Amino acid sequence: MSSAPLVSIRQLKVTFQMEGETVTAVNGISLDIRPGEVLGIVGESGSGKSVTAMSLMRLIQAPGTIAGGSILYQPPGQPATDLAKAMPAQMRAYRGSEIAMIFQEPMTSLNPLHTCGNQVAEAIRLHKKVTRRQAKKQTIALFERVRIPHPERTFDKYPHELSGGQKQRVMIAMAISCGPRLLIADEPTTALDVTVQKTILELLLELQREMGMSVVFITHDLGVMAEIATRVAVMYKGSIVEEGPVQQIFNNPRHPYTRGLLACRPPLEKRLRRLPVVSDFMDTDTGVAEFVNSLELPETDILAREAALAERPPLLKVEGLSTWFPLRRNLVGKVQEWAKAVDDVSFEVREGETLGLVGESGCGKTTLSRTLLRLIEPTGGRIWYKGKDLRSLSPAEMREMRRHIQLIFQDPYSSLNPRLTAGQAILEPMRVHGLYGGDAQRKAKVMELLEKVNLLPEHYHRYPHEFSGGQRQRIVIARALAVNPEFIICDESVSALDVSVQAQVLNLLVQLQQEFNFTYIFISHNLSVVHFMSDRMMVMNKGKIEEIGVARKVYHHPASGYTRQLIAAIPGR
Repeated sequence: MSSAPLVSIRQLKVTFQMEGETVTAVNGISLDIRPGEVLGIVGESGSGKSVTAMSLMRLIQAPGTIAGGSILYQPPGQPATDLAKAMPAQMRAYRGSEIAMIFQEPMTSLNPLHTCGNQVAEAIRLHKKVTRRQAKKQTIALFERVRIPHPERTFDKYPHELSGGQKQRVMIAMAISCGPRLLIADEPTTALDVTVQKTILELLLELQREMGMSVVFITHDLGVMAEIATRVAVMYKGSIVEEGPVQQIFNNPRHPYTRGLLACRPPLEKRLRRLPVVSDFMDTDTGVAEFVNSLELPETDILAREAALAERPPLLKVEGLSTWFPLRRNLVGKVQEWAKAVDDVSFEVREGETLGLVGESGCGKTTLSRTLLRLIEPTGGRIWYKGKDLRSLSPAEMREMRRHIQLIFQDPYSSLNPRLTAGQAILEPMRVHGLYGGDAQRKAKVMELLEKVNLLPEHYHRYPHEFSGGQRQRIVIARALAVNPEFIICDESVSALDVSVQAQVLNLLVQLQQEFNFTYIFISHNLSVVHFMSDRMMVMNKGKIEEIGVARKVYHHPASGYTRQLIAAIPGR
């Protein structure tokens, strides 16, 4: 690596005008990006990470503005350019050819009306003088380079026809198509399975070494950062609070905020009463290991709970459950091929326990959760709840049963009606099931539930878009609690949250279980989260159960090669 920086950010300040108030998103930061290095920027949502990245690309739009500072871009042997003051035409020439960006959510970054191949080819033709045929040939070669299966066929596919990992590879192909000197990767693996995440990280590192690019990798997860970065800058409330080599940040974090981010990731080698959160460290000099050890559950407590749960009767019993979808029909409509999303699955969930369900996207986890509630009708098998066969219930009887079995969906934003306030969303299921007499009593219950999930009374009148991701998830949890359920299915309910907010939501779920003796099925692709939450763990792969057993035994002594593969892919192990 050259000692002279490729990019020198000095006293960068970015502000937004919000309802007559000036909000400072980036507050006078200074940072160097060296040629050929991988610089990590880590912090929670709202810390200023993405705004810093967008400033480098000059993509800040009104009501935002770069209010001060400079961004000097100086490739070796060339004069420096202040990107903060560059003319629009100059920035258009730089974007893609000199500086490229992989955005957080590929589905919203790719145009759904154009094929993936044409979108990459368009980026090539924008910066290079090549024909359409040459651009197509280069695009297919890029798809091969980022290891997209069947590159020629993928060229003609639309974004919705690809998996999350494949869409992210298309975005990477587009970003490297013109050989940029600087690649900015903004949370490129946040919502991906750990195994897909691992392959994307390995691919980025391989491309970075091959092309000699500088990479700015943005994430909220220090575990992911350990896998890819050489140097890390930690951002908090628009400022850089700590910067240094990745091993120094991990082994000797100086700032309380950094210690909090490190500590709130669920540990795999021990079971805690609760997860540490950032606030535990802000007013103390306590070390990460010392604080985590103080929360460790004694083995006698773990064994006592396992023994007690083993004596309890099953609340839910599933026998030979299958959910198949027609994949191909013949000319007369007869199904020739089935997609076996859930295939002959049997298991039990005991009263008061948490059964963790882990597996990659597409393994059948979500289909299984919806089938249990008959939101998707099963193809075969039996579902017994408290000895009652759910498949034999009429639609009206099933609606009443759903009062006792609630589902917390993966994306709280899409599962909340944008036209209802938080209070109305929580009150609505009470009204549907005729609970608590009248709306005055229901509103009082809503206020009680808001307090229970650590929200404020004034949040009753706010709409979903006015909340953070973590707050929206708390609203969805409160809505599930509104009908006094006994059994809650959490479907990837923390997968898109910052690790610090994730820790708060997981602690809340544990606290509620202790208070109300809930029974949970906790679904996630993140094995470390499932290990923290679960008494027993069930691993799914391609619609079938790979293995099931006590959570700590499945983690420490996995019987299945697939489970060992999931464990090996956990970042920062």
